[in-house]
Amino acid sequence: MLIVAICSVISPRFLTVGNITNIFRQTAVNAILAAGVCFVILTGGIDISIGSTAGFAGAVSAYMVTQNLSVVVILPAAILIGAFIGVINGVLVAKCNLQPMIVTLGTQSIFRGATYVFTGGRTISIGSGASVASFKALGSGMLFDTVPISLIVVVVVYACAFYLLQHTRYGRHIYAVGGNEEAARLSGINVSGAKILAYTVCGALSAIAGVLVVSRISSAQPTAGIAYEMDAIAAVVIGGTSLRGGEGRVVFTVVGAITIGMINNMLNLMAVSSYYQISIKGLVIILAVLLDAYTNRTKN
Repeated sequence: MLIVAICSVISPRFLTVGNITNIFRQTAVNAILAAGVCFVILTGGIDISIGSTAGFAGAVSAYMVTQNLSVVVILPAAILIGAFIGVINGVLVAKCNLQPMIVTLGTQSIFRGATYVFTGGRTISIGSGASVASFKALGSGMLFDTVPISLIVVVVVYACAFYLLQHTRYGRHIYAVGGNEEAARLSGINVSGAKILAYTVCGALSAIAGVLVVSRISSAQPTAGIAYEMDAIAAVVIGGTSLRGGEGRVVFTVVGAITIGMINNMLNLMAVSSYYQISIKGLVIILAVLLDAYTNRTKN
């Protein structure tokens, strides 16, 4: 609310209907990525390959559009690709006991390279047509000329994530593993299964985000998804999820994503250089982590 007040004073355009709609549309991708990262961070892990996953899944979806395939085929196929990448990350972390940062750094490079190879380093334009129009509607369409369809996708994603984490056995297992992995194992919880599930969900949601990006800009860029992980992790931390795992709520993550979206939008309205924006977002992450550390020391 403080950020909204400050931004509205700095720029009269900030609270216009068109700009607010634009913020929600631009925030949709990061919000979905952040929801997936939240699952992983709750287990005490991290996934910095989400940008590459989104880029690769987006490139494949763009190619499928050019082959005149329906969106009902493209979206599930992209989700399966993302989930498969998530399973790879999860198995390497949970079964091979490798550090999440190193594993996802490796898969980040692998699938970034795969995206360049798949696209040939060139942009894939999705063209036009009836099937293309339905695909474009995912990222840029409006329901009843009022509500962005991408916002509806975000609502559905967060409703499912909330239910999975708060009302299922698997969700409780994810929290237990992040809170104390050894205690969870001694309690009979399948620790490896919980971690693999978290990374699988993260990969699947990254793919959905990648599809939305392609849908919104009507093309797949070989560089799409670069540095997406920074905004997503910032949204999760600002939303109150502890980087140590086991503590946080996915519904607050969307608040963090909207906060990041408003900051980005305000900086753009003020014509602040993108170079400065990168530094500012890095500072926001550090401040959020410091606040998280301070809060935990106060509790103890």
